[in-house]
Amino acid sequence: MTIDEITDFVEGLGGVLAVRPAPGDGTPEISWGDTFFSYAPDGVPPKATQPFATIVTKDYPGDERSRLDRPDTFRVNVAAGRDTFSEWTGHAPREPAPEDDPSVTDTVIAHPVYGSVGWLAVVNPGGRTGEAVRRLLREAHHLARVRHERRTGSAPSS
Repeated sequence: MTIDEITDFVEGLGGVLAVRPAPGDGTPEISWGDTFFSYAPDGVPPKATQPFATIVTKDYPGDERSRLDRPDTFRVNVAAGRDTFSEWTGHAPREPAPEDDPSVTDTVIAHPVYGSVGWLAVVNPGGRTGEAVRRLLREAHHLARVRHERRTGSAPSS
């Protein structure tokens, strides 16, 4: 999967705001080139919520173990939720577990920094994980939509 394929897929889920920080837009330079997906059916960035998924294209301070400094390497990060996280990892988000190699590609792993809060990650999703990534993104989108509807009191969308 390419970054564009993932972005197109997520935007096709409906109500998604994809933020792509770039030079000149007031965002921190470290975020330039990355993509942040939020559920925002009105097109307005939500104020007090985190994105439900991100694509990062470089190492961030304290998050270098995925080795995103390799050529053509990126990582998809997904707020999977407790149940889905446990299904993929075999343990609850806050439970101690053996550490995955965060630089391995095309493998679903606990996020190297945010796994303790239920995030999963895949470096360079490909043939082994393409369908899994789409499923995880659909589920994260659903959870974000439900949270939005609960917070705003809006009717559930179909």
